[in-house]
Parts: sequence; structure tokens; C-alpha cells
Amino acid sequence: MDRTDQQPDPHDPRDSRDRRGTGGQTPDAAFAALLEDSAEELYENAPCGYLSTLMDGTIAKINTTLLNWLGLTREAVVGHLRFTDLLSVGGKLYHETHFAPLLRMRGEISGIALELARADGGRIPVLVSSVVTHGSTGEPLLIRTTVFDARDRRAYEEELLRGRQAAEAARRQAEADRARLQETLAVLQQSLLPDTLPEVPGVQTAASYHTASPDHLTGDFYDVFPLGGTRFAFFLGDVCGKGPQAAAVTSLTRYTLRAAALHDPDPVAALTTLNQVLHERYTAGGDPRYCTTVFGTLQPDPATGKVAVRLASGGHPPALVLRADGTAHFLPTPGGLLVGVLPHATFTTATTTLAPGDTLLLYTDGLTEARTGPDRTHLFGDQALLAFATRHAGRPPHALIHALTGLLAGFGDGLDDDTALLALGVPAFDPPTRSTR
Repeated sequence: MDRTDQQPDPHDPRDSRDRRGTGGQTPDAAFAALLEDSAEELYENAPCGYLSTLMDGTIAKINTTLLNWLGLTREAVVGHLRFTDLLSVGGKLYHETHFAPLLRMRGEISGIALELARADGGRIPVLVSSVVTHGSTGEPLLIRTTVFDARDRRAYEEELLRGRQAAEAARRQAEADRARLQETLAVLQQSLLPDTLPEVPGVQTAASYHTASPDHLTGDFYDVFPLGGTRFAFFLGDVCGKGPQAAAVTSLTRYTLRAAALHDPDPVAALTTLNQVLHERYTAGGDPRYCTTVFGTLQPDPATGKVAVRLASGGHPPALVLRADGTAHFLPTPGGLLVGVLPHATFTTATTTLAPGDTLLLYTDGLTEARTGPDRTHLFGDQALLAFATRHAGRPPHALIHALTGLLAGFGDGLDDDTALLALGVPAFDPPTRSTR
């Protein structure tokens, strides 16, 4: 039978047991006991302090809770002390300068932080709310005040303050650690690059290294060095990866290319030696490390002012040749493989001649792979670089590098990788001057 519509029988003992509380007392009995509490009992033993004062502050009534907090007797307080007598020195000052004027102006005030002075000399942080009670004719009669113990709140605020101070100290320490790390990385990065480029007879040189993030150590590199006589060698490249491992490969690559060039300056021979060293050192041991690089030689001809360039590329973006007549083109270097991947790699020599006003530009892929556009979803790319280079063709290497560093800075957060730039150019002939009499 369904009994859901039936009312419980008050005489049914089962219903009585069901309606008993956990203490064996029915909810009705507990509620009845609550109603038996007198208003005076609720006032005296409330969880907060209550007091009433005359308009001059003389205490006319105070509850037991507040007396216990203060450690005072009712006889010593009522009719003898004023509300300000219960406050600390700082509390009295704040009461006179802020609390009392606001109360007179508004007729009520709430949530004001003060301090009570205990009889034993202790202090109790409290939150005070007061309201002025008026008579039937509107004249102010009494001030009724409620006092809340704020010791738990004060402890919470102090703990919160300590937490904030600890967090701030940790933040400052983290910033200091990051600054030291960035300084260390900058020094290490600089150690992988030449301090200055040597003077090459009949050739102007300029280089730049643009760091995408000061928090990362990357593997872009370049160098220019003499081979003996009037010949010079140059290289520029990019090691796979970032961090200390990439820096180690970069260091090995730079010194290997320099040593290989002194033994055999042929660009293909230098890249072949580097490929063998990287493969034996890393890839053959199960830790593949590789790089892309362009290695070349410069042979100036003092008689013509031209410079013969021979270079080979190992998987690197093609070099750009900027002509004095305002044109620019990529120098094809077919057949170049990533250096260090295979035990035997084939490289091919490419040649060109730089005439006065011409410049050879080498760069790493941080430039062409920079993200552009409003949504940063398009790569800058080879064709955009070619168009940019064409607009600067005929300019000396230092002016070209200056323009490119400005371009890199304009990419902002679209630049994800470091970029190395190296420009080698033949000075243009000075235009003849007309003599006048």
C-alpha cells in the first residue's frame, strides 16, 4: 500500500523515534527550548560585545561577553567609564578624529577597526558599529554599539601579509635569478661569436646577431678569418636545437671549420670534414646532432677591384647577391645536405664574383621564418626577403645589416628564433669630382 499521502500519527511511537534528533531530543523540543531563552540571556552571552552609552560616551549598559573580553566588572564600568576609556591610545585618537565626527554626521557607522585595552594590558583588535537612537521628538538619546572580535581576522590578515611578503620576496629572487641567468647566457652566446670581424683587403664586412629570447641559448654562428695571403674564409650556420647541447655543437662546428679550412680551404672539403666529425661524435653514438651551414672563401683581385667567391652549403638557406645596379638574386647551391646526419654527404661548390657596389648576404632561417600579419600566422618567407634586399641593393654592408636589424625588431613577438646576419661587400667606386676654377 502507498502511504506517501498519509500524515504521520503523533501517537505512533515509530514516528516519535523517527523525529528524534541525534541527542535523543525531538526537533520540536529543541525549538521549544530555544524559545525559552530570554532576550536578556541572548544579550548578555551573545558571541559579540554590546554596550549602550549616553551621548557624552558614558557607558549605561554593557553585556557580559564584552566585560569578559576586557577583564572588567560591570560595577567598575557602568556609570563610571566612557566608551573611549575602553580603547587603546591609538583607538582613542582615531575615535576622536574620525569615528565620533562621522557618527555625529551620519547617525550610524559600521565596520570600523579599533583596539580595546584589556585590564591586564593586552590589546584586542575589534570591528565596531554604532548607531544613534533618537527620542520621540527626534532628539538623540543613546548610542548603541556592537563590537566584533577581530583577533581571528587580524591573524588571518597577518598571515596573508606574510604570504604576500614571501611571494614578493620570491618574485624578486626569481627576477634576480633570471637576470643572472640572462647575463650568463649572453656571455656564453657571445663566446660563440667573434668579438670583431677582421679587416679584409678590398672587402667591407658587417654582421649582427639578433636574439629572439634572452632566456635561451641558441646555436646560430658566423665567422670570418684569414687563410693566408689575400684569401679569407667565412661561414655562417645554425645548429639544431637550443640550450647547452646546441652551444656545445656550435663550439665544435666553429673550431672544426677553422681547422679544416687551414688544412684544405676548399668549401666542399671543409663541409665534408665537418660532416664526418659531427656524425662520428653524435649521430653514430645514437645522439643525432646536425647543423646547416654555408662555408666560402674570398679572393680579392686588386687589379680589378672584384672579389671571387667560392662557397658550398649544407642544407642552409641560399645566399643573396645584391648588385650595384639595384638588382638582387639568390645564389643557387644545389645538392647540399644537412651536415652531420649521414656518414657520407655530398656537397657542391657555387661561385660568383662581387664587383664594386655588390654585396653577398648570409642569414639564418630565423629571418625567413618570422611570423607576420595581424594574427602572426604567415611566414616572412624567401620572396619577401628578396624584395626587401632588392630595395637595399647597392648599399654598403653596414647599411644593409642596419636595415635588416630594424626589420627583425619590427617582427616583435613574431620572431621565434635567433637570427645571424653576415654581409660581405665590395666598396663602390667613388664618383669622380669635377674641378672648378
